[in-house]
Amino acid sequence: MNMEMKGIINESLQALNDDESYLPDMQGDDREKAFKSLESILSTPNNISKSFLRVPLENGRVVRIPAFRVQHNNTLGPYKGGIRFHESVNEDEVSKLAELMTLKNSLHEVPFGGGKGGVIIDPREYTVKELNLICKKYVQYFSDIIGPDKDIPAPDMGTGEREMDWMMAEFKSIHPGHAYRGSFTGKSILNGGSLGRREATGKGVYFSFRYMMHDFLKENKKWFRENENRFAQTALDHLDKPFDIAVQGFGNVGSVAALEAFQCDHLQNRVVAVSDRNVCLYNSDGLDIPALIKYTEDHDGALPTEEGQLDDQGIKAIIKDRDELLTLEVDTLILAALEDQIHEDNVEEIKANIIVEGANGPITEQADEYLADRGVVIIPDILANAGGVIVSYFEWMQGRETQFYEEEEIYKLLFKKMQHTMDTILPQFFGDPFPLRQNCYIHAVGKLSEVLYRQGKLY
Repeated sequence: MNMEMKGIINESLQALNDDESYLPDMQGDDREKAFKSLESILSTPNNISKSFLRVPLENGRVVRIPAFRVQHNNTLGPYKGGIRFHESVNEDEVSKLAELMTLKNSLHEVPFGGGKGGVIIDPREYTVKELNLICKKYVQYFSDIIGPDKDIPAPDMGTGEREMDWMMAEFKSIHPGHAYRGSFTGKSILNGGSLGRREATGKGVYFSFRYMMHDFLKENKKWFRENENRFAQTALDHLDKPFDIAVQGFGNVGSVAALEAFQCDHLQNRVVAVSDRNVCLYNSDGLDIPALIKYTEDHDGALPTEEGQLDDQGIKAIIKDRDELLTLEVDTLILAALEDQIHEDNVEEIKANIIVEGANGPITEQADEYLADRGVVIIPDILANAGGVIVSYFEWMQGRETQFYEEEEIYKLLFKKMQHTMDTILPQFFGDPFPLRQNCYIHAVGKLSEVLYRQGKLY
């Protein structure tokens, strides 16, 4: 398992072990043995399945493409997690993400376990027909371990509703007569997908920020003022003040989070910078986010990179190098790109004192500790970017019940579930010295560990 993940899991287990009110009927040697068992169970996946997909290309060549599925833990329900198509995806990364999914579902009380899949390709180098065949082959090779009550994949980096539709259709062909709608989530509406699924993660990312810095802060401002916790002071410093926000990554997550911030009536936001793989765009007065989204929709998801392109759309922005976004003078960073974006080489240049993790693992362990020591409030991935899996759960339920919710109802259900989690976590976070990430992990590990104990799996 990834060493950063292992460290935070072990710290969470130690905090729970030291808390005598947690599982009080376990004492002495029995308690020590149980916690050693938990460390072993949580630090390893249940299964890792690997294959090389045999794919004939349109140019007549045959290639063998590495693919795998990691199933971390299914104590709380069927394995659940995306399939990532990316040239740099690897087993260690996918195992880490599968574990994160287990704990994310535990934190938000979603009845799924954790899984994750990977296919080592750059999808831009393949034709539509070849991608269709790769998706079919993935289902063929792993058809015995996936299914509505076993392991339910979803989109991730490099995949979307098109790929989920293809995979579900192949699952149906392999398993005629069996329930198939719940075999994959993130599908198109026509194929049983949920309204709002594409926007769910981005909306959830912004909601976690808005709820903390508006609803929760305003409702508890007297308590905040009496509190000497360093993170509480950081939040209080922003009470009733405008926010300059920079968003790294302008795909499904980042663009939706940016639009939510742009349209928000609760906080005084200016989205002053956005970036993608090519460019950073900056305007100290705030960018026209709807116009930028319209541009990306017409240009394969890419932001404008030239002055002429900006002028044609009437967008006012300064063009900067994409990596400059992270070190801008802003109040809030929303990280919605890749892993390990803030690290030991750039962490001292970070100016923002509120960071929201829309991507998985965008801050390294060392950088995370440095920022926490500075009192920077980090809303971690396990809390902030759970919107996708929560709405995937709604989609899975709709498929089983053959009834469908309206889009606004989906968002209400999503925000209600995330609010419940934050109302549980935030008072503890702002009241003790642990960073929010550690609080979330202690809560998630504690919930999962208690279920394992009650199921008799620690003996």
